[in-house]
Amino acid sequence: MIESLNSPHIARVKALIGSRGAKERRSAGEFVAEGMQCFREAINSPNGPRMTTLYLTQLARLKLNETIDLSRLPIFDVSDDVMREMSQTITPQGILAICSIPRKRLEDIKLNGGRRFIYLSQVQDPGNAGTILRSADAFGMDAVITSPGSVDMYSPKVVRSTAGSLWHIPIFESVELSTLISNMPLQAFTLIANATQRLEDFIVTSDCLAIFGNEARGLSIEESIPNIESVTIPMTGSAESLNLSVAASIVMYHLSNMRTS
Repeated sequence: MIESLNSPHIARVKALIGSRGAKERRSAGEFVAEGMQCFREAINSPNGPRMTTLYLTQLARLKLNETIDLSRLPIFDVSDDVMREMSQTITPQGILAICSIPRKRLEDIKLNGGRRFIYLSQVQDPGNAGTILRSADAFGMDAVITSPGSVDMYSPKVVRSTAGSLWHIPIFESVELSTLISNMPLQAFTLIANATQRLEDFIVTSDCLAIFGNEARGLSIEESIPNIESVTIPMTGSAESLNLSVAASIVMYHLSNMRTS
């Protein structure tokens, strides 16, 4: 059992979740996932990020031993103090994993005429990004793609916000919007408050890309690429705007309905 607070295992975890964690995650090709929900998704998903190291407290191991065969997993037992030192949560669940980041390329995206993709352009808030990915999973989207400068999709806050959906849907990071559109015949659209086309009237006729811009600025001038359609979500109440993840979820619900209708 690891009991020393000077353990290199603690240093490894902290490097992946610290202030320079994004650089370390890119270099190591690994990220940290904490809690029972992430663990269950990791062991049950055949295509998601793979666990390379698992840290368990004694109590967590006892709970897992009742339902899961742990013999084939790369496990290190740690004391409660060590787990608290590794964890970013106030009350750790006693289970923390280091997982490999899947290496996805633009060439891996396959089209069939009915694919639905989500593009996050300069989205900065981890909670928004994680919630959008969770909604993309819930509504059957085929992938989430991010622009350069968007939040790291494997940062601890994003991982927690996905509530396990990170293991269900492919992620492609740092893809330029112009590169994506020029390489693929996608019906692309974005939300604009003053657009004349209402979301409920928007019809998808081919592989589709829903683009969501920065929380404060929306899409930049450089990203105002021709052939991107504009739609709006009509609001009959008094609120001036919607949170980005809420608006994105409404759009994905609409895209999901078109698939099933």
